[in-house]
Amino acid sequence: MLRVAGVLLGLALYIWFIVDVVRTPSGSTRTLPKWVWLLLVVVLPLLGGVLWFIVGRPRRERPRFGGGRRQPMAPDDDPNFLKDLDQQAWQERMRRRRNGGTDPAAT
Repeated sequence: MLRVAGVLLGLALYIWFIVDVVRTPSGSTRTLPKWVWLLLVVVLPLLGGVLWFIVGRPRRERPRFGGGRRQPMAPDDDPNFLKDLDQQAWQERMRRRRNGGTDPAAT
């Protein structure tokens, strides 16, 4: 029973490695072209897959601890949006002052 589980695990890894190589974009593989990696994974089932995983697979961009910046969820959470709103309000107040009107923010 243990031998069957080992064979099934090895077969699952073999299929996963092949699918991972095929789904990877051609220009993003490391060290070798994509077709060479696919050939290595098919010819050398587990060894080729382990090499692919360690040496050939593209690195995923992970934010470092404390270095990842979250994207704003709503426009009013975006500092650039708020800065633009403030700048537009200031420009409107200056335009009204130049035209002789009163500043509504001052009252």
